[in-house]
This record gives sequence, C-alpha cells and structure tokens, in this order.
Amino acid sequence: MTAESLARSLIRQARQRLKILPVLMEEGAFNAVIREAQECVELALKGLLRSCGVEPPKIHDVGGLLLLHRGRIAQLRGGILQIDRLADISRRLRKERELAFCGDIDFIPDEAYDKTQAEEAIRDAIFCVEQVESAI
Repeated sequence: MTAESLARSLIRQARQRLKILPVLMEEGAFNAVIREAQECVELALKGLLRSCGVEPPKIHDVGGLLLLHRGRIAQLRGGILQIDRLADISRRLRKERELAFCGDIDFIPDEAYDKTQAEEAIRDAIFCVEQVESAI
C-alpha cells in the first residue's frame, strides 16, 4: 500500500460516510449527524495530509497540521484550498465529537443538538470532502 492509495481510501471512506448523514437527519438523530460529520472531515483531511506526504497523528483534529503544512498542500495539483476554513471546521467538530457521542452527566446528546446544528455539520462535511477531492 502506498501513501497515495491510503489517501484515496480515506477520502473514499469519507465520501461513503456522507451518505449516512441524510438518514440520520430523517431520524432526528442530530447528535449522530454531528459525530458522523466529524468523522467525514477527519478522514478527508487525513487523506489530504497523506496525499502531500504528511503522516497524520492518531488524533481527531488535524487542522493545525493543515496550517503547518500549508505550503506542501498548496503544491497539490488541484489548486488552492481554503485551508483556514478546513482547519476551523476540523477544530469545531472535534470539540463536539465526544459530547455528541457519549454526552456527560449534565449533557444529554440527543437533547442537546438541533436541526440547524446538524445541517451546518453536514454542509461543513460536504465542503471538506469536496475541497479534498478537488485537490487530489
């Protein structure tokens, strides 16, 4: 397996997971939408990093690495990416990841999120996947 084939696999997985989001929306599982959207973003951005020779660490928010390796990413054949926005989305959804999934003693996930938040997460996930696909 090459870094490029792994990058493409990660992006393919992100695209496949995007298909889950409308089903979760229909069910009113807004917290699950946010969790799955975060995973789409994480997979796509890790694929982007791998495609330019950066080994992503085993963390959920790789936005800082995008900013750090902006020059390498800019050399990809697909053109200019909105790196700052990608990093912001990664950071924001990572903050919601654990709460959206497991909650906390004072935070019930399926009561805490609404349709507007879930729709934003879907838009952000689609944006990230499309940005990465256009770059590689």
